[in-house]
Amino acid sequence: MCGIVGYIGKKQAAPIILDGLAKLEYRGYDSAGMAIFDGESIKMMKSAGRLQALVDLSHGGDLLPGTAGIGHTRWATHGKPSDLNAHPHFNTRGTISIVHNGIIENYQALKLMLEAKGYVFQSETDTEVVAQLLDFYYRGNPMEAVTKVMHRVEGSYALGIMFSDHPDEIYAVRKSSPLIVGQSEEGCFIASDVPAILKYTRTVFYTDDQEIVKLTADGIEFFTVDEEKIEKEAVTIEWDANAAEKGGYEHFLLKEIYEQPETVDKTLSPRLKDGRIVIEELGLTDEEIKALRKIYIVACGSAYHVGITSKYIIEEMARIPVEVDVASEFRYRNPILMEGDLVIVISQSGETADTLEGLRISKRLGCKVLGIVNVVGSSIAREADNVMYTWAGPEISVATTKAYSAQLINMYLLAIKLATVRGAISDAKAAAFIKELNKLPEQIELLMGCKERMQKFANRYVGAQDIYFIGRGIDYAISLEGSLKLKELSYVHSEAYPAGELKHGPISLIDKGTLVVAVLTQEELYQKTISNIVEVKSRGAFVMAVTTVGNEEIEKVADYVVYIPQTDKFFTDSLAIVPLQFFSYYVAVGKGCDVDKPRNLAKSVTVE
Repeated sequence: MCGIVGYIGKKQAAPIILDGLAKLEYRGYDSAGMAIFDGESIKMMKSAGRLQALVDLSHGGDLLPGTAGIGHTRWATHGKPSDLNAHPHFNTRGTISIVHNGIIENYQALKLMLEAKGYVFQSETDTEVVAQLLDFYYRGNPMEAVTKVMHRVEGSYALGIMFSDHPDEIYAVRKSSPLIVGQSEEGCFIASDVPAILKYTRTVFYTDDQEIVKLTADGIEFFTVDEEKIEKEAVTIEWDANAAEKGGYEHFLLKEIYEQPETVDKTLSPRLKDGRIVIEELGLTDEEIKALRKIYIVACGSAYHVGITSKYIIEEMARIPVEVDVASEFRYRNPILMEGDLVIVISQSGETADTLEGLRISKRLGCKVLGIVNVVGSSIAREADNVMYTWAGPEISVATTKAYSAQLINMYLLAIKLATVRGAISDAKAAAFIKELNKLPEQIELLMGCKERMQKFANRYVGAQDIYFIGRGIDYAISLEGSLKLKELSYVHSEAYPAGELKHGPISLIDKGTLVVAVLTQEELYQKTISNIVEVKSRGAFVMAVTTVGNEEIEKVADYVVYIPQTDKFFTDSLAIVPLQFFSYYVAVGKGCDVDKPRNLAKSVTVE
């Protein structure tokens, strides 16, 4: 959530900051601002609304000259979106400026303490408390003031800080909120995510919790909270810079839907060698795999839906009990973890706050943790015992598509690996699964051809108030993700239910003309779900069915049918989700929604 960009170097800072903030718009925000040292003092501009308002206000940065500055896109937590609450924030004298991602949990107590000492606050934010606290501790030594503040504040934060009497320096710190540092021949950068600075450098450093960074035009230094110097190794970003651009597509989301065949292939291919699954990064011996007692999958949002699909697959294929938890519930329910349990945490960004805390709880309780993430060097990637990357490349749209597909592939591979080692399936069966996996990229490519059909169908439901998704088994997991996509993108109220639960309440919501999306990809469950379709049809529902080629019986009961290619029942999620992605996308486009940046949402949820 939110975005930070900072620069100090040889070039004008404001245009670089504005460009970087534009690359972080996908993270979600409601205001933007920047502070630049102009040679005499720190000047600031900020505005509620979209980044373009700040671009216009500053004339593209021309009205804020200077070669050192910090910028921010804010997603409101403390205080409504407004010019006053937008970042950056000053101390009372205007000599210290900060930007902040995260939440300061003890800000009220700190604010009362500072007010008692005569400090006057202008905004409603927790961030201004940090600016004033820095002022309270500042005696001319920035490092000393920063460390004292770090010892006082509680919560999560990534901070970019400027002191007017140290104009050749920018300071940055982090705790439980992402922050990277970059370096080029023309200066140094801070940012919340790689796309913000990829245009300027591919050399980055990942900061760890409770670390302080001092940036000058010529270099970067890292320190602990006790001011001890740290040596860090740079990482070279291998992304194609064009991967973070729209490439002619109307929206990033549409581009990323189309990138799914390539993404699946990139995630799959490196782990298939000589007809065998090789997961070198798994970190489990065959003996440890055989001794697994239980698997816990901890995730949020779409990643949680990957976990639901994975539960059905792993339990049936590998015969290991699997428990799937929403991370925000897992971290507070005092889970019972025992020796022989494996915890799998899934997160696109690798920075999801609740999932990260679930990881830390699991490690404290003595469990081995496997992270499945997309972002190299992210917090989960660094803190998990082992990590399986999804290799999806940069995903810019807030609503995930290709990262979701890549996560599914990792879980398929893991399930087959576990089942093979434990002797739950034969080598011949494993080979048959691998053969089906190898077909997926081409099959997903074929499904891109359903775009026009889904567009026409979606146009009929631009004005829909309620849409329901139903399915059984893996089809229920697919329904959850299809429903979430629709909610995220189009703001249409949507719910997903196990089809067998209709009679236990949800069927009362069905009346004439209600759209029900029924997913039927599990052959052994076709007849059961067809019976549920008949039930909603008798109440006046219009039914769109997503099913596999060969299930012509569905034509007798459904009003509209979308067919997906035949694949093994375990892998149907990878195919059935594609038409549902197109459906959600075109309903949103028809309503004029901001498809890549849905209201109130953020790509990387780094606070509870």
